[in-house]
Amino acid sequence: MPTQLQDTTTLHNGVKMPWLGLGVFLVEDGDEVIHSVKSALKHGYKSIDTAAVYKNEKGVGQAIKESGVPREELFITSKVWNADQGYESTLQAFETSLDKLGLEYLDLYLIHWPVPEQAKYKETWKAMEKLYKDGKIRAIGVSNFKEHHLEDLIQDAEVKPMVNQVEFHPHLAQVELHEYCKKHGIQLEAWSPLKQGQLLDDPTLTKIAEKHGKSTAQVIIRWDLQSEVVTIPKSVKEQRIVANADVFDFELSEEDMKAINELNKEERVGPDPDEMNRV
Repeated sequence: MPTQLQDTTTLHNGVKMPWLGLGVFLVEDGDEVIHSVKSALKHGYKSIDTAAVYKNEKGVGQAIKESGVPREELFITSKVWNADQGYESTLQAFETSLDKLGLEYLDLYLIHWPVPEQAKYKETWKAMEKLYKDGKIRAIGVSNFKEHHLEDLIQDAEVKPMVNQVEFHPHLAQVELHEYCKKHGIQLEAWSPLKQGQLLDDPTLTKIAEKHGKSTAQVIIRWDLQSEVVTIPKSVKEQRIVANADVFDFELSEEDMKAINELNKEERVGPDPDEMNRV
């Protein structure tokens, strides 16, 4: 169990990935994302998660450069967008992301959505395997893949995904998917861990938070970590970025964990991956 912000989980290829990072979904490029990323890095974060479709890779790259933190200490993730899926277009999309970020390599690159209607994720994966073998990415994975998408992908893959980043929070605990990923050595990672703020007034979480002298957000992030799920809460406010990482000085009891697990109702705020066909 992680005991400090810099603690890592070891992916199945031996690469170490921080348990806690900063997500920058819907953070505006330019000053907003630069401030957000620099604040996180200043306060000890090492992992930053962006994506081509967020349109803020340039600002993330600038913040990394200005932060003064050595590149090798950081763990930078980006994702290939739906419209860029396919072998050649994925290779091109990767180079575009790398160029915007101003980096020589990525630590993790993900297929953003399976987009079943397109049926291109296997081609996309082949391109990612090539980039991985060429040493341009330290780890490759997927995002928003259900068990059957993973089964289908693994069937023809030479390299098994190291990470599956999915919507995960107390209302969507993805129990079967989590078990499947554990069984196959795929690290589960949570996006929207706070359900876009919708869980912050939940009475069960509020009660547990009061007991520990913590905020509901901190309780949820701690629940992620104790559930062995990597998490990337997003914030643009420095004080909240600091607070989101202040989760290593307390532990949820078995009773707390059980109460939070019981909040699960398989309720999403994002699209169902089987129905997400937007390119």
